[in-house]
Amino acid sequence: MDIRRLELLRELAERGSITAVARATQRTPSAVSQQLKVLEREAGIPLTERSGRGIVLTGAGRALALTATEVAVAIEHAQAVWEDFKQAPRGEVTLTTFPTGGQMFLPGLLGAVAEVPGLTLICTDQDALLPDFADLTPDFDIVLADAPGYLPSWRERGLAVIPLMREPLDVALPEGHPLSAKATLAPKDLVDVTWIGMRVGFHYDRILSQIEAANGVSAKVGQRFLDNGIVESVVAAGHGIAILPRFTTRDKENGLVTRPLTGVVAVRQIFALLRPDRAERPSVRLVVEALRTEAKRMQELYESLR
Repeated sequence: MDIRRLELLRELAERGSITAVARATQRTPSAVSQQLKVLEREAGIPLTERSGRGIVLTGAGRALALTATEVAVAIEHAQAVWEDFKQAPRGEVTLTTFPTGGQMFLPGLLGAVAEVPGLTLICTDQDALLPDFADLTPDFDIVLADAPGYLPSWRERGLAVIPLMREPLDVALPEGHPLSAKATLAPKDLVDVTWIGMRVGFHYDRILSQIEAANGVSAKVGQRFLDNGIVESVVAAGHGIAILPRFTTRDKENGLVTRPLTGVVAVRQIFALLRPDRAERPSVRLVVEALRTEAKRMQELYESLR
């Protein structure tokens, strides 16, 4: 079987439509369909079937798409061995991130990569409303994502998942707020307060749901915002309190104080997500190691300032 046709089947498995595969591979939809038909003849059994106006993979198609991933990993591994032999990771690596991940990692990461001759790191940020950042892995070498933990969808996609950091989520209060006299805050301390919340269903909002469950009463949410900077400003102005990430909240310089939460699991985990074949590239491995170093530096820096 032709490796290039196997790769098209893999792209169909990940992108879900002929049109999306054509767009990503700079082909026409008819050219993609023709190549998949050739692959189906080579395989000797149906690999796709109609579903509404589109097509989906059959069981055999899904199995062969998985094999295509394994082939891609083997090829990248062979190329990585050769690049390691030449001892010169080079080329372009693309990375995309959620907003506060970029705020934490990119300044130090860009500085570290700039010192590697022949290696270029191209970074972008994404709207935090994206339901699953794993959807971006076909288009970027490295995707930074935050989540409560390892998501089942990542395992189903067969992604390489690199844990980078566990970041506590704290309660942010305006300076002088009565609750700021406490060293830590438990759910029972937060019954009669007004919250400045995150969009419903997002991770910070799930922490608020835990607080509601612990207290047995609904929380009073005055406003909801997606941007942490807006939340910080509104809280600092005295309109409520909020749940915010510990390492990127500008408390001392923004009229805020932060206090740790007890009695609920108030933490987010930050991961690097990669297609397994791309994880074999020396240039990508170098950037991932730089991310690990930056995550460790960030945690050590915060601990030294406490």
